[in-house]
Amino acid sequence: MDREDDSAYGELLGRIADALERLAPPVAGPPDWTAHIAWRWRRRPGGGGVLAPVTRPQLPRAADLLAVDAQKLALLRNTTRFLRGESANNALLWGARGTGKSSLIKAMLHELHADGLRMIEVEARELVDLPAIVELVVGRPERFIVYCDDLSFEADDASYKALKAALDGSLAAAPDNVLIYASSNRRHLLPEFMAENHEATVVDGELHASDATEEKVSLSERFGLWLSFRPFDQDQYLAVVDHWLRAFAPNGPDTSDEPTRIAALRWARQRGGRSGRVAQQFARDWRPEEEPGRFG
Repeated sequence: MDREDDSAYGELLGRIADALERLAPPVAGPPDWTAHIAWRWRRRPGGGGVLAPVTRPQLPRAADLLAVDAQKLALLRNTTRFLRGESANNALLWGARGTGKSSLIKAMLHELHADGLRMIEVEARELVDLPAIVELVVGRPERFIVYCDDLSFEADDASYKALKAALDGSLAAAPDNVLIYASSNRRHLLPEFMAENHEATVVDGELHASDATEEKVSLSERFGLWLSFRPFDQDQYLAVVDHWLRAFAPNGPDTSDEPTRIAALRWARQRGGRSGRVAQQFARDWRPEEEPGRFG
């Protein structure tokens, strides 16, 4: 390569470097803890991650969550104790879909952000970054809930080990201003197979679970507070429908109106179950004046 080619090659490399620099995301500064109450952890293409502020967080009101009074009271009690600097547990909210698990966690931020509660949302696949996230908030006067929605792992997913260590198992002590709240449809967060039951053994009349089962249970047991959410029965579902009908149309009909009741039940059957989410969706959609023959 002669000098002219060498010069052209160097110029080309320089242009490529300039283009890559323009495409690269800017280096993020430290989070402005006073300007926001919620953040999302976002991985950067080149490695590492950044806390991105949630400028318009979706914060349900606890009063809008019906048929889960016991769960609501337990999580509010735990979170309030956490804010006071008292002992509190990491929490796993598990059970039927659409019954308010995620909404209840977010409702804690709505109810308690004025008392110093803050929330960081982390996706399951990014839990390996938990040590880096914790390092950003340790020593802060605010209290942080690290929130993971729809948490579950596949059988060959090793990232759950990062969560196990963060919950209870790392040599480093967990900071007293961080708790982990997670929602899941799975009680033990990992798929469970019939074959694992056959691997259990009986010793001196006592049943001993298989190693695979013990591994799965060991993760969920690291959450000190378990809150279970069951599918709604018909009365609970209709009560939630009435709540949202009043919210969307205060002067409209409720399920004491027979056509409205029948339509609400049909809506639930079409969606394969009764839940708070299904009730809210029905109430948002219901327009009795648009129903053929409704007032004819």
